[in-house]
Amino acid sequence: NPFVRKARMALNYKKLDYKTEWLEYPDVAPTLKSLGVPPNDPGSKFAYSIPVIRLDEKTFVMDSREIADALEKHHPSPSLRLDSPILPKVEAIIGRAMMPLAGVVMPRIPKQLLSEPSEEYFERTRAARFGMSLAQFEKEKGGDGAWEAAKPAIEEMAELLKKEGGPYFMGKTVSYADFVVVSLLQFLKRTGDDLYERMVAYDPAYSKLYEACAEWLARAD
Repeated sequence: NPFVRKARMALNYKKLDYKTEWLEYPDVAPTLKSLGVPPNDPGSKFAYSIPVIRLDEKTFVMDSREIADALEKHHPSPSLRLDSPILPKVEAIIGRAMMPLAGVVMPRIPKQLLSEPSEEYFERTRAARFGMSLAQFEKEKGGDGAWEAAKPAIEEMAELLKKEGGPYFMGKTVSYADFVVVSLLQFLKRTGDDLYERMVAYDPAYSKLYEACAEWLARAD
């Protein structure tokens, strides 16, 4: 998912050695709980979520943004530029894009990306969240209507991306803001090439950003 991808891109960018521990969705909460990982805040959708990184034997960090903060603190160079005023703008805009696109993306996740145990869990928990099956959710919230609803945010983000001349939000300087967007682009690509192509068709700045960040997407294991 794009949240895991953001953390992985940050690790790759900083050239940090790491080992990936893969978990099925039903195993996330019991595994993290058994390791003593503190749960998310009470208002969160899930008590335990991914990604999580272990900094040492006793220190775990959950949530992609908190992971970025921790990596920047312990490994400040090269910088993710988390203090850039562009980052909160990108995070706000991408939220407005992702919300309507849920009807397009969510129903594809079980069959395209998940193994059987995770597939059943994902279908069941999302049906409980949305109050309907993912198939029905797609009928009601997907299709061209979802893309039309997301269009203003997608176009606004493209304009912000081009403001400093590209290919990155800060012109020739890469930052975490770029990873936020590229993680979504990669997620769309993994979920379906047609989704990625439709997204980048809004503005060539998106494909240029994706290509400029290719080296930090290369490791995915």
